Amino acid sequence: MRSTISGYTALPKAHKFSAAAVAATGIAAVALAAVGAGTASAAPAVKPVAQNTQSFGETQQDELSKQTDAAAAQAKTTAATAKAGAERASRSTERAALKPAKAEAKAAAPAPKAYGNNLDGWINQALDIMKAKGIPGSYEGIKRNIMRESTGNPQAINDWDVNAAAGIPSKGLLQIIDPTFKAYHVDGTSWDIYDPVANIVASCNYAADKYGSMDSVNSAY
Repeated sequence: MRSTISGYTALPKAHKFSAAAVAATGIAAVALAAVGAGTASAAPAVKPVAQNTQSFGETQQDELSKQTDAAAAQAKTTAATAKAGAERASRSTERAALKPAKAEAKAAAPAPKAYGNNLDGWINQALDIMKAKGIPGSYEGIKRNIMRESTGNPQAINDWDVNAAAGIPSKGLLQIIDPTFKAYHVDGTSWDIYDPVANIVASCNYAADKYGSMDSVNSAY
């Protein structure tokens, strides 16, 4: 028979034990749930994931730094190569600019004067040498004496006069003997007494010393 106390219905003893068991079971379940929730929140799987993310970020940063350094080094190398190329191009341009200048200088140099290989050419060449050496004489005076002495034959030799009898015959255009040719030879001309230009210059040098000029000679000298 149930009894009622202050508006509550009194439970039989057996029911009280059942209620206590249920309460205990509920508390245990709540405790397990709490423990389970705590265990889940403390799961070690989260921390490694965070560590891996950080490590990945650091790796990416290192890789980016390496790429930046490599790009800077490449840019520096490219700049140095470009500078060297520009310097070479500048030197090439300077050399190219100098070549025409040298060519112009060569072109400006007077060409050697040409002389004919004949009596007229020999006299004119001899006169240019005589002028440079300060030896007097004119075209007419030289030619007049040449025609009298050898008729213009540079290989002429006198084998009958007093000089020939002495073993030193007169030779060449102006019939000069060997000792006189050697004594009055002019530097820059041939040492061959039969060379027409050398023969004229040496003979005129002798005539200038003995007579003042070849122009003053009108006979054997």
